Amino acid sequence: MKKALFILTLCGLTMIGKSQNASVEKSTFGIQTGVLGLWAYNEARLSNSIALRTELGFDLGIWETTYYDDYNSPFILTPVIVIEPRFYHNLKKRLQKSKRIDGNSGNFIALKTSYHPEWALFNTDDAPVVSDFAIIPTYGIRRNIGEHFNFEAGIGAGYSYTFAERAGYSKDESGIELNMHLRIGYKF
Repeated sequence: MKKALFILTLCGLTMIGKSQNASVEKSTFGIQTGVLGLWAYNEARLSNSIALRTELGFDLGIWETTYYDDYNSPFILTPVIVIEPRFYHNLKKRLQKSKRIDGNSGNFIALKTSYHPEWALFNTDDAPVVSDFAIIPTYGIRRNIGEHFNFEAGIGAGYSYTFAERAGYSKDESGIELNMHLRIGYKF
């Protein structure tokens, strides 16, 4: 009886020890590119399953909106600042199935908060740059390809506010904004 209790206790401690390893990384840094931009990011651990992602990058865009009626589909390259808490909800499950979780590889729920300032690095037609702010709940996945490469996909819908008055338009606007991204990246 004592042997059986000892073996069960030992097995239980092993399971507890293994489950504590399912955690996001303390800090991870990398770059990513997608169809419409280039970004540098850092993810810092806040808890075992929550990381705070900060991102600086450049978004490319082609717009045809009420702001650009006098311009022929302006093409613009503008900086973006993103702060995004991410909840990686399936790390323990992936670890139990012997799948990789390094580099925060897993499924996540995020609250993407982004700001585009009124700057442009490249702007066809010299269209006025209108800054905006967005908060978008997003669901996504990240998977590793080899040791340093990864890919990421996400989708979400949220709220955006456009500061049009600052650019000389009659009023600011707000509305629904979509976030769909597909990126490939390199983790340092």
